[in-house]
Amino acid sequence: MPEHEGGRLASLQRGLAPVGAWFKGVGSSLGHLWRRSLQLRVIVSTLTLSLIVITILGVVLTSQITDRLLDAKINAAIEEMDRARATVQSQLQGAHDPALLRQRLADARTAVSDRGGESRSGSAAGSFDSALSIVGGTPPQQITAGPIEQIPDELRRFVQGNQVSYQFATVNDPDGYQGRALIIGSPSADNPTLETYLIFPLANEERSLALMRGTMMVGGLVLLVLLAAITALVTRQVVLPIRSAARIASRFADGRLRERMLVRGEDDMARLAEAFNEMAESLSNQITQLEEFGNLQRRFTSDVSHELRTPLTTVRMAADLIHSSSEDLDPALARSAELLVTELDRFEGLLNDLLEISRHDAGVAELQVESLDVRMCVRAAVSTVRHLAKESGVEVVVDLPEEPVVAEVDPRRVERVLRNLLANASTTARASRC
Repeated sequence: MPEHEGGRLASLQRGLAPVGAWFKGVGSSLGHLWRRSLQLRVIVSTLTLSLIVITILGVVLTSQITDRLLDAKINAAIEEMDRARATVQSQLQGAHDPALLRQRLADARTAVSDRGGESRSGSAAGSFDSALSIVGGTPPQQITAGPIEQIPDELRRFVQGNQVSYQFATVNDPDGYQGRALIIGSPSADNPTLETYLIFPLANEERSLALMRGTMMVGGLVLLVLLAAITALVTRQVVLPIRSAARIASRFADGRLRERMLVRGEDDMARLAEAFNEMAESLSNQITQLEEFGNLQRRFTSDVSHELRTPLTTVRMAADLIHSSSEDLDPALARSAELLVTELDRFEGLLNDLLEISRHDAGVAELQVESLDVRMCVRAAVSTVRHLAKESGVEVVVDLPEEPVVAEVDPRRVERVLRNLLANASTTARASRC
């Protein structure tokens, strides 16, 4: 049995899995729509607050109307009770025998009930039924007329205590009215054992209240629909310019610098569009100026590097010629020739850097990646700036691992980065000592 129940549970879980996935997908879609749509959030918030206000207003109005209807019913019932009590007392005058009391009590109920039928349309109380009870005869016995068993015991205790009282109760008389009713009871001043009860059905009042509730509900739903339409229309007038601004800003970011918002009217949205267009125009002008400046800068860098290469080539040829004959020169001149060649190498490296920057700005620079030992780049950079560090009084300590450090890099760029870092460090150290 446990295995069978476990199989049924697993089968049920498999069957419900698609349903759960569907609900999860719907919830995710609604959450995404809620986060992205300002118009939806405004409409839902407006409808929620409106529903709360309409509900509170409906409850208050229903309560007040119900109280007014019941108060009018009670006042009319008290008036009918005064007339019914007088009728019953006149019918029972001079009757002491139980049989005669029973007959007179039935006649009194008939007279009261006939008046209740006649006042169906002419009185605010409407139609009503009656129930009478009296203690008489020897020995004393209770004599009743009408549906006395429908009268609540609590109400009878108040009447027997010589109090005019009323109570709302449910009447289930098989031969008469069935439903909610107002029951009012009154003792008699002439006969303390006489109890008179009038039963006023509340069918008309309940129909009126049901009609009122239905009307208010339909009116509330219509009002909510109208509020939703009005809110959607109003928010649309606000959201559409915002969406247009977001769309144009996205196009602007893609490089379409001529995109502008449409300006209509002179309201806040129009001022927003004008401000957005002014901002876009300013950004477009600045971007254009920056592009022109960048073109000028790239052209200047390229021209300078090319213009310097020609005299550098001439100086390089002369320096190489002098350096090749350094053995025939005195030591001071030979040292000067060696320094000249070294500095020309550095100057040529700087010129190559300028050309590299120019190609990079033009967007044509490409990485020349190769697999090599990074320690070679470190040694080359250190050897290049060692004399600068020596002149600055800085000691360069190189701590490299024993095993090769192989990586896919552009050796020329890596060496340039390391060389610049070491040169900046040497210059900074000399400046701090000064």
